[in-house]
Amino acid sequence: MISLREVLDSDLPVFWGHLSDPEAQHVAAVTRAYHYDREHFDSHWARIRSNPDVLMRTVLADDEVVGHAAVYGPPDEREVTYWIDRKHWGRGIATAALAALVDLVSVRPLRAHAAADNAGSIRVLEKCGFVVTGQGRGFGQARGGEIDEVLLTLY
Repeated sequence: MISLREVLDSDLPVFWGHLSDPEAQHVAAVTRAYHYDREHFDSHWARIRSNPDVLMRTVLADDEVVGHAAVYGPPDEREVTYWIDRKHWGRGIATAALAALVDLVSVRPLRAHAAADNAGSIRVLEKCGFVVTGQGRGFGQARGGEIDEVLLTLY
């Protein structure tokens, strides 16, 4: 059973383990300093947890913390993001979590970005009603260079 709940302090070490996984970072491609440095991670999470404009949830699978999902950004540019522990990929958890998250938010459109070759993430977004609405290039820190990206939108 997949569920979402408020983020607890005890979730953060688990999230750090998920986000600092080099193989998952490579698939996601677009990473930030907080994926590589625990101090940056702690300050990032303190900042987003204190921001009332960020809807952040812990993803649970059978009561185990397996990831997180969020909606953030200005009202006219709201974006979703999610991260599921690699050992739980391919089980429908990301799709169920993202569907539950977007049900909590009435604002549309919602946007998402994904590396163009991240077929799994693109498929999760499409299953939740997002459609590809653009393409571009961005810096994929985990890959050390420019990558192709897709923009997806849920109307």
